[in-house]
Amino acid sequence: MKHPVDEHVGKRIRHRRWMNGTTQQQLAERVGIKFQQIQKYETGMNRVSASRLWDIGHALGVPVSFFFEGLDEAVPTTGDLPGNILADREALELLRSYYAIPENQRRQLFELARVLSDAA
Repeated sequence: MKHPVDEHVGKRIRHRRWMNGTTQQQLAERVGIKFQQIQKYETGMNRVSASRLWDIGHALGVPVSFFFEGLDEAVPTTGDLPGNILADREALELLRSYYAIPENQRRQLFELARVLSDAA
């Protein structure tokens, strides 16, 4: 049975890996394990030891505390948004693409999205 903390830590590992554009294989190689183990960590099936979490954090460029952020907070759901939107691959891809757009164009896109959402 999965423990909620293990699931949360796994989601945070996956979130950071996606944001970096790192594959499971790449992360596994940096940490010195097989990619199947990364899969098990990300789903919460296996617990991540403290030393392994330290290695993963170093490989992904974040402190260990990153993996526990938001653990105690209740994530409110509003409208049609999923409770943990950062766990959604499509949302992360959209976010990564959004920040790749030059700032002046990004501001225009943001304003367009706001107008369209108000009209819906």
